[in-house]
Amino acid sequence: MTTDDQTPYISLSSSAAKRVALLAEQEGKPDLMLRITVSGGGCSGFQYGFSFDSSVNEDDKTFQKDGTKAVIDDMSLDLLNGSEIDFVEDLMGASFRITNPNATASCGCGTSFAI
Repeated sequence: MTTDDQTPYISLSSSAAKRVALLAEQEGKPDLMLRITVSGGGCSGFQYGFSFDSSVNEDDKTFQKDGTKAVIDDMSLDLLNGSEIDFVEDLMGASFRITNPNATASCGCGTSFAI
């Protein structure tokens, strides 16, 4: 999925944006961005990674929601194009979750996927 101008994208939910802002504030670094990565591994072939970063690399794209930024490298963006990053709290705990329209399968915990 791409935007009208064929630019790959991801989106952040309001819940994810609020959680990133809260965690950045708790770290005393309000400019921190959520870095999303995809790497080989996990039980389904690829796995998602989340970390905080204060810099944008040459091959990164940034996305924003409610003043909160997410950053992702070009290679990971190809695998996550059209995905929504959400933050969910339920009986199993609290975590960032990705709804990836490109995934053909995912593991039970939702941290790895296949294409």
